[in-house]
Amino acid sequence: MNDELLCEVRDAALYLTINRPQRRNAITPGVLQGLRDGILRADREADIRAVVITGTGEQAFCAGADLQTGKSFRFDYADPYQGMADLFRCARQSTVPLIARVNGACMAGGMGLMAMCDLAVASEGAVFGLPEVNVGLFPAQVLSVLQHLLPRRRLTELCLCGEPISAREALAAGLVNYVSDDLDAELGRLLARMAEQSPAAIRRGLYTLKHVETMSFEQSMAFTESQIGLFALTEDAREGQLAFREKRQPMWTGR
Repeated sequence: MNDELLCEVRDAALYLTINRPQRRNAITPGVLQGLRDGILRADREADIRAVVITGTGEQAFCAGADLQTGKSFRFDYADPYQGMADLFRCARQSTVPLIARVNGACMAGGMGLMAMCDLAVASEGAVFGLPEVNVGLFPAQVLSVLQHLLPRRRLTELCLCGEPISAREALAAGLVNYVSDDLDAELGRLLARMAEQSPAAIRRGLYTLKHVETMSFEQSMAFTESQIGLFALTEDAREGQLAFREKRQPMWTGR
C-alpha cells in the first residue's frame, strides 16, 4: 500500500485504514488507489473473508475530498474513468463483504466510501453528512452508491441543506447496521457471525444481491432461478445440507 492507506490482515479480515488524521482522513489519489488495490486483493485471496475500511484516530472516518489542496476536483477530462468512480465500480463488483468501521466524521466523499460497503458499524460519536452544497458543489458520484440506502426525501434534505446527522439518526434511517460505544467489539461480533457461514455462499450471495438490485421483477426472477441451481452445486452447499442431516457443524471449504 502506501503511507496514506495502511493494510493489515487480522483474523481473516483485511483492514484498510486511511492514515491522514492531520487532514481528517481526507481522500487523495493514493487513498483511492490503495482502497481499490486492497479490494482487488481480497477478491483474489480466498483466505480473506471480509474487508474493513476505516480511518486512523477517533476524529474522522473520512472527511471527503481534501479541499486544502485546491486540486480535489481537477481531473484529466481526456480520461473517461476517474479515481472515485473506479473505486465504486470495484466495490460493486467485489464478492467479499466490505464493512465500514465509521469511527468519526463521515462526510461528503467519506459518505461514498461508507455507502459502497455492504455493511456499516458506527461509533456513538460519528456524524454523517453531505456538505458539498456549502462550497458550491454537489455529491454527484456519491449518489450512485447512496441513493438506495436512504429514503428519497431524507437524501434530498441531506444534499440540499448540507447539515449533518448523528449516528443514531443514521441508524434510524437505515444508513448503518449498528451504533455502539464499543466500536471494535460490535465490529468483532459482526465479523464472527459471518465467519461461521459458508464462504462460497457469501461470495455467490453478494454477487447475486448486487446484480438483482437494479433489475425489474421479471429480470430478477430469471436471473435468480438460474443462480439457485449454481448455489446447490458448490461443495459448501453439499456439506451444509449433509451437516444439517447429521446434526453437526459444517466444515466449510469455500468451494
